[in-house]
Formats: sequence, structure tokens, C-alpha cells
Amino acid sequence: MRFRQRRRLAKLFFALLALVPMGALAAGPSKRQQVQIEAQLRQHVTTLASEEYGGREPGTPSETLTLRYLARQWFDIGLESGTNDPGNAWFAPVELVEREPQGSRAQFFHGKRRVPVADGGFFVVTSGLRSLIENAPLVYVGKSLGGDGARTELAGRVAVILDSEAKPEPVKGAGSAGAPPGLDRAGKLLESGAAAVLTVLDGERTLDGVIARRRRAGYALSGERIGGDIEVFVSADAARQMFAAAGAPDLAALRAAGAAPGFSARPLGIAGSFEATNRETRIKTHNLIGKLEGRRPGSGALVLMAHWDHFGKCAAPPAEKQICPGAVDNASGLAVLTEVARLLSAGKQLDRDVYFVATTGEELGLLGALAFTENPPLPLNTVVAAFNVDSTGLVPAGLPVSVVGQGLTPLDPGIAKVLKAMKRKLAPGEAANAFARRQDSWALMQHDVPAVMVSTSYSDPTRLEFFMDNIYHRPYDEAARVIYGGMVDDVLIQTELLRFFADTKAWPAAGRGQGRAPVAAAGAK
Repeated sequence: MRFRQRRRLAKLFFALLALVPMGALAAGPSKRQQVQIEAQLRQHVTTLASEEYGGREPGTPSETLTLRYLARQWFDIGLESGTNDPGNAWFAPVELVEREPQGSRAQFFHGKRRVPVADGGFFVVTSGLRSLIENAPLVYVGKSLGGDGARTELAGRVAVILDSEAKPEPVKGAGSAGAPPGLDRAGKLLESGAAAVLTVLDGERTLDGVIARRRRAGYALSGERIGGDIEVFVSADAARQMFAAAGAPDLAALRAAGAAPGFSARPLGIAGSFEATNRETRIKTHNLIGKLEGRRPGSGALVLMAHWDHFGKCAAPPAEKQICPGAVDNASGLAVLTEVARLLSAGKQLDRDVYFVATTGEELGLLGALAFTENPPLPLNTVVAAFNVDSTGLVPAGLPVSVVGQGLTPLDPGIAKVLKAMKRKLAPGEAANAFARRQDSWALMQHDVPAVMVSTSYSDPTRLEFFMDNIYHRPYDEAARVIYGGMVDDVLIQTELLRFFADTKAWPAAGRGQGRAPVAAAGAK
């Protein structure tokens, strides 16, 4: 009986809070309100980041626990299923494909004579299940990035590049998500018709380092076209041995030739046969989608998103802590999303529908968000605004607000208006855009959905850097480290943003897509 009374009182509290107009919230929530919201947030984070939930790895019993907990919360709050699919209420199926490199074979020939290369001197990898190329001529392409003019000279040939020549252009807003040296060049050469790309590791990267990184499993959505491109990595010593045995120019001569004006691709008199295989595993997982129905059908919709997945077991014995609990990343985002849903559900019905989406596979490459865009529960061109919540709980209350995606969507004026009404300071500059490509709203932006991430957690560079360097994706991302003051701020900010953009008078549907900055400005591939 006491539990039921407490529950009724909590619902009454949030109902009253939800009825407070935006102007009244400008001075900030009362101490009592802060305590109540913080208690709810703490409960969610403590539960979702607990040992029982096992790190929330997709396709495991941890997923079942996580999604049942969230669905139960959302149902009790008053949301309805948002999948718009009677056959899959609440839980939208997502199938992932995991591919892990297994076999790597390379042979080189000068005429009919085999050119010896030490077994440990090369590594062959493919994006397909099995790929094979036989007797393809090697052509040194210098600093070429391919292009339509290169298709004839590259077709059926192996493009040879030197890692020391790789100077990828900086990607605005990409931050540490930028591609490693040579990766963009290899992709462009393959797109230009090269049968394969062979990279001589004569720069800072080592063969051991490349193998360690590329042997990790790769993930994609099931049904997504996964090509059979081949990349070959050869150590500098092995390349010198191979070139000398075939009478080809040495690395210094190639670098000099490639730097000369008017350089054109140069055959090396060497042919290569390469084979690479992958082991494939399919993972069945789900996005959780709830909906708060608006009172004006056809006026568009809003999306509030947070990824539920993490890494599960991420360390091996004898490590004392073996599970990555993902408290900040991203139990915190799920907690904020849930409490925003509670406030909005208890208040006056909004004009527009609001979809609450907990995505899977974010840590594997934003795959749950991609699945949402490829099989959306509503036409994407009807989404007026989308907001992502990821890795909050890093800062105390009262800090400025950062927008990841500032300047990239037409939402900026509306966001600024809401923050001004709440008397919240907007962090200057676009430093937060360093995370633009590293979170789920990026997947929506690729489909022209105006999507951003608004949070106080990206306004303190010192705290953010410490988290990224010492806690991020480690077993130490625990509930005890979460700072709840900033999370309370984020709940109220997200709530007011959704109220504003759901208001057809405050933000008419005609504003959708107007003045949108090109996504390419943030480094779209």
C-alpha cells in the first residue's frame, strides 16, 4: 500500500511540474523538484549499469533485461508502441552481421617467377565473406586519389600507395573520429576501379598495429551491401625485399617519382594474388520505440533518441572488473529520455507526436539509428526535429549548454529561443561538433533529418577530456561516477525543446528544412 501511495504522489508531482510554463522554469527548478528528478535518474542509471545487466551487449540476455526494464517504464509512464507495426509492438527487429577476419594469403610474381616475401610481412583483409584476386599487376599511383580519369589505368590492377605519402585532408567537426591515414585514399582508389589497394607501411603505422586494429570484428546491418574489396598491407622491409627481387625501384625512388609534377601511374613489373576470408555471425537485436501521440495528426513529429547498448564483457581474467557497465555511456542518456517522457506524458497534450527511440548497435557503428532510418515508423520527411542524448552525467548543474551539430541544421534559432527563455547560456563556438559523427543523430542527418545533440556535458572540456581518456569504454564507467546535477538540467532542457518544437505555432512545419546548412560541412563521406 505504501508503494502505491508513493507512486501516486510521484505521478502527481510530475503532473504538476509539467504544467509549469516555460517562463516559470527560467529561474530553474526548486530544490524539491531537483531532488525528485535526480532520484528517478539515479534509479535508472544504477539499474541499467548494474552487474545484473551485464553491460547491455546486443543479442544477449542483457538486452532482454534492458529492453524489458525500459518498456515497462515507458508503458507505466503512458507511452504507446511507436513501431507502427502490429507484428512488432515496441520492439523493432534489427539484424546485424558480424564479420571477423580469418584467412590472409598473398603471393607475388615477377613474370613466371615467384617473388619471396616473409609470411609475417603482409596482411590481407576484405569487407566481404571471401575475396580472391589472381595475377593482378601492381601499379604505383603516387599521391593519386583516383577519380573518373583514373578508372582506365586502375581497372583490374592493384593500386600501390606509400603510407608516408598519406596526408588526409582534415575533416571539419570530425575530431578523433577522423579516418586513419591512408584509409580515405584506399577507399577512393577502390571506388575508382582498382582491383585492390596495397599500402606499404613506410610511415608511422606498423604492420602489427594495422593487424591489431583490422582483426577486430566489423559490423553492418543485415541486407546492407557489403562489398568484396581487398586491402593489402605490407611492411616496409618486406616491400624493399620484394621490389629488389623484382628489379623495381626502391621506396625512396618511388617517393621522389610520386612527388614530381605530372606524375602518372607506374607499373612495377610485379603481379599479385590475394585471398582474404571472414567468419560471419548474425546478431538479432532490437530498437525500442515508444510514442506520445499529439493532438494534431499530420503536423509532423519529433524524435528523442538515446542508445541502450554497450560492450558487455570487455576485459578478461585476471582483470578484477571485466564488464563495461556503461553508466555515462549511455545509461545516463536512457535515464534522461525516460524522465523527459514522464514529464511530457503528465502534461498538456502536445500538437505533434513525439517518438522515443532507444537504439541498438550504436557502439558498433550507429547501426540501430541507421536501421531506424532505413525502416522508419514514420516518413522521415515528416520529422520536424530530432534530438539525441548520449553520455550526459559528466558535469554539475548550471553549466552552459552545448549543441553537437550547431550550424548544421535549421534548428539553431529555435534552440536559442528556448535556452534564452530558460535563462540558460549557450556555449560559444562549435567545439562540440567534434562529436558530430560519433553519435546517433549523425545517422539521421545523412537522411536530411534535422538532428542535433543538446547537453551541458560537452561544455566542460577538462571533465570531458578526463572521461574520454580514463573512463570511456572501460570497466570504470560506473554509476558511482555519474554526476546527476547536469542530468537534471538536461531533462528540463530536453523537455522544453520538445515542447517548443512540438508547438505548431512556435515552430511551423514549413520551417522544416529551411536554411539547412549542408551536412558535408561536418565531413560527410
